Amino acid sequence: MRRREFISLLCGATVAWPIAARAQQGDRMRRVGILLPAAANDAVWQDRLGAFLQGLGLLGWTIGRNLRVDTRWATPNAAEIRKHAAELAALAPDAILAAATSSVLPLLQATRTVPIIFTATNDPVGAGFVDSLARPGGNATGFMNWEFSMGAKWLELLKQIAPGVTRVAVLRDASQGFTINVFTAIQTVAPSLGMEVIPVNMRDAGEIEQSVANFARLSNGGLIPSPSAAVVQHRDLIVTLAARHKLPAIYWERFFVTAGGLISYGPDITESFRQAAGYVDRILKGEKPADMPVQAPTKFELAINLKTAKALGLTVPPPLLASAHEVIE
Repeated sequence: MRRREFISLLCGATVAWPIAARAQQGDRMRRVGILLPAAANDAVWQDRLGAFLQGLGLLGWTIGRNLRVDTRWATPNAAEIRKHAAELAALAPDAILAAATSSVLPLLQATRTVPIIFTATNDPVGAGFVDSLARPGGNATGFMNWEFSMGAKWLELLKQIAPGVTRVAVLRDASQGFTINVFTAIQTVAPSLGMEVIPVNMRDAGEIEQSVANFARLSNGGLIPSPSAAVVQHRDLIVTLAARHKLPAIYWERFFVTAGGLISYGPDITESFRQAAGYVDRILKGEKPADMPVQAPTKFELAINLKTAKALGLTVPPPLLASAHEVIE
């Protein structure tokens, strides 16, 4: 069954999970909030939400029988995220899933008592979400993607696959502090690679299109979209612009590469949503987020689109090709 079909089934009816799994949860209805920094019709976020709900179902939680789920599709707009964070906190649920970095701070500002499980989050210690990875210490814990230093790795990989690149535009949502720190990490390693990096702030589709076009007027350019919900929202446009202006680009997740992007390197973020269901389950059974360590990814995957490389006139170095987990031809 496709995940989007699973969401519809799970949200519209009581799912017939095994009786033993159901019985272990007891009869009391629990309430879980979900804050998503995306539009409700976004397929990537639908898949992520589906993985989380599927994970809960496999642990014996059934919507309408022992679980109520309040989902807020807040869009990537910061004001909307704050609004929906306050609404969810006011409901005083048993736990809230904070999907992505941009959701965590507004929720922490809204409540310091409701347990918050975050996922798709970057450097939670540096962002001040937790005291430490081993002992979070507050009402939040969860699953992180990477630390700021990942930006340096992206630049190194971009230089490997496109040695002629000497200028790199870093697309970033300046409202997210993480993207500024990622840029700093990229900027630090750039001189050793003989590269110049230029920050390009993005607020809407028109600004992205104009900024990329302006950057591409000079030769030897490349592109690094810094992780954010806004980049996911505009992913098709960014991949299209990279192709149109012949800009080699590196992304953080494989769905960019399957959509025509050149290369990606990062963990399986959808899988972290499935794992987050396990943490919510533990919260519902009485554990405290302060005592549950933040989980960092242990596996990173490299994906390369050979068709895109050929269109850009690039020959992928054999060692890089051999290390790829997925190659699209």
